[in-house]
Amino acid sequence: MLQINQFSKAYNRHVVLQVDDFTIKPGIYWVRGMNGSGKSTFLKALAGMTTFEGDIRLNNQWSLKKQSVAYRSLVNFAEAEPIFPEFLTGTELIQLFKSAKKAPSHQEDFFLESMQMTAYVGDPISTYSSGMLKKLSLVLAFLGQPSCILLDEPLTTLDVESLPILYSWIASQYQAQQTLFLLSSHQSFEGELLSNVQEIRIEHKTVQFTL
Repeated sequence: MLQINQFSKAYNRHVVLQVDDFTIKPGIYWVRGMNGSGKSTFLKALAGMTTFEGDIRLNNQWSLKKQSVAYRSLVNFAEAEPIFPEFLTGTELIQLFKSAKKAPSHQEDFFLESMQMTAYVGDPISTYSSGMLKKLSLVLAFLGQPSCILLDEPLTTLDVESLPILYSWIASQYQAQQTLFLLSSHQSFEGELLSNVQEIRIEHKTVQFTL
């Protein structure tokens, strides 16, 4: 559960996103909104990757402002267009994330095999295509024992064959651990592949959230 209190994000003193009080209970949510409405900004703020006024609490226990390390260890984020150090291999980056997230041994094996990444994960990231980078970012988002996983445009650059695999990861993770998922996308999520998706809408300028 995420509790958002007196949240405000501004650029050059212009408020682009404001939420007085909003609670997101465990579930799978599709964050919708027009271009420029603040979807990516919202997810980055929840991930602790951008500054803002106010506070966000996880599971009524960890404050992003007061217990930032503990909060970030339980909230995973995958960017819409991931950029990683090109001199590292995918394997090396995974090991870094596993260490930071205190992930179980060999946790990544299932994800790499199901996305058919084992043949190239040991190669330098500089050789990866945009689709390969997207898959790597998604694997990283599932490492550890996250209470919340934030996926910004997870369907972009992902091949059609990989969509049901990603959906199965989300469904299994939610069923097993009640992990909270927030996914932003311009594309519709296919109900037969990912059911029980609820909607959070961000209205441009008025910034109204509706479930």
